[in-house]
Amino acid sequence: MVNTGMRPSEIANLGGDRIQLEGNIPHVQVRPVGRQLKNDVSERDVPLVGVSLEAMRGCPEGFPRYLDKAGLSATVNKYLRENGLSETPRHTLYGLRHSVEDRLLIAGVDERVRRDILGHSLNRQRYGDGGGLPMKLEALQRIAL
Repeated sequence: MVNTGMRPSEIANLGGDRIQLEGNIPHVQVRPVGRQLKNDVSERDVPLVGVSLEAMRGCPEGFPRYLDKAGLSATVNKYLRENGLSETPRHTLYGLRHSVEDRLLIAGVDERVRRDILGHSLNRQRYGDGGGLPMKLEALQRIAL
């Protein structure tokens, strides 16, 4: 999540067929395979950069242990608390998603590109592909950890 801004459920439900590690732009494909996404624009491709790319290289088939299971956030949040990995009690797994948007904003990334990365809807009709994977990649490289 740290460099993608993906929702925990989107990551937990990634199958190996939607993790693209080869080619010019390694990325994951968020699709409504066997489930419903939050909204239509949640279906998207998200480039992998930095530690997020390394994490997916270590798990090229995704995370079958968490596939279609509730409780991922609770499990991770408990682990963070029990191991002193949260700066405050208010820091949670979902906060990683919020931090991506904050870091993109600080880096001066256009609102349309931020929304395309995070799967947020616009209050108006979308036109074109917003620059596609190359533009999203450039934006995420600015903030990559």
